[in-house]
Amino acid sequence: MLGVGLVVGGLNLHLAISPDRNAEAPRESAPPSAPVETPKKARQITILGAGDVIAHQPVWEQARADNSGKGYNFLPIFEGISATVAAADLALCHFDTPITAAGGTPAGFPIFHSPPELLDGLKQTGFDGCSVSGNHQLDRGFDGLKRTLDAMDKAELGHAGGARTAQEAAAPKIYDVHGVKVAHLSYSYGFNNLKPPADKEWAVNPINTTAIKTAARKAREAKAEVVILSLHWGSENKHVPSADQERWAKEVLAGPEIDLILGHHSHSVQAMEQFGEKWVTYGLGDQVSRSTEGLTSQREGVMIRMTLTEVGTGAWRVSKAEAIPTWTEFTPKLRVMELPKVAVDQARSASARRTYQATLDRIAGYLRLRGAHLGGLVVVGASGD
Repeated sequence: MLGVGLVVGGLNLHLAISPDRNAEAPRESAPPSAPVETPKKARQITILGAGDVIAHQPVWEQARADNSGKGYNFLPIFEGISATVAAADLALCHFDTPITAAGGTPAGFPIFHSPPELLDGLKQTGFDGCSVSGNHQLDRGFDGLKRTLDAMDKAELGHAGGARTAQEAAAPKIYDVHGVKVAHLSYSYGFNNLKPPADKEWAVNPINTTAIKTAARKAREAKAEVVILSLHWGSENKHVPSADQERWAKEVLAGPEIDLILGHHSHSVQAMEQFGEKWVTYGLGDQVSRSTEGLTSQREGVMIRMTLTEVGTGAWRVSKAEAIPTWTEFTPKLRVMELPKVAVDQARSASARRTYQATLDRIAGYLRLRGAHLGGLVVVGASGD
């Protein structure tokens, strides 16, 4: 209520005037609104792990034939898997044998010597690096190991598990994967009773869970956000993991140091298993081989493709686990093939497609032995997936 005083004809009047309730009152300025932040998309990377690369004599003979009998060309052997390998953000295999000098004479089992062109073929296929700590890596002594690592450097392939100097042995192998630092470690159950020189015991890595965790922590200190461990272990030609494999896997995955285990050496596909939110592939089988045994299990392999997602600062988890079964065809030419592709290739006979599908499903059965499908594993192309 407002009071207004007026003087009219000498009289002093006082009028009461009600305010207009429809009038808009003056407003205070609203504080500026905070800028709306667009939620950041979680970073993701894909890591592909593949099995043992072993150049038995029929493998290098095929590579020679693919190069018209002059030198070696290993790319045609791997062309069937190249698109998948190259599409991964980081693709790793296990290189099982030492390398000859340029122009040297290759040799197969039991004391291997592989042509250096094999490394060029792996690089051309799309692989970024390989683990090298395995039972055949000292077949040609320390000089053979050094020659192999030199050849890998020349082919621009990363390597883990072997060293030419103590300084190299102490430095973790770390890849820059689209800005994400990924460390790769490699250890073996043994070296066929061979040893590096007494003053170079650091040249190769025997499995020791304490040493593995120490190396992983050192990689974390070097700013690695993800640590991948390759283990050469288990019993040959067995689909079921050994007691040692189970024990080692539980020990190294129990702490925060290791994110994923890639298993090699069994020459047969073994189970995948989840420990909490972490994965182990006990045996990836052979990526390529052609032993005189000619076992079906040695022709079967698997490439795992793991999508890792950042769930916190420096913390990553596998958000998608996929397995892509492979098969090594011997005739008419030695070739590595992706079973999910050839099993539906209409250019092949119906009988061949059924055989490929049966092989794919058999491999899927090995992978699921420890309930990996219950944890979300997808076997690409398998019946039921």
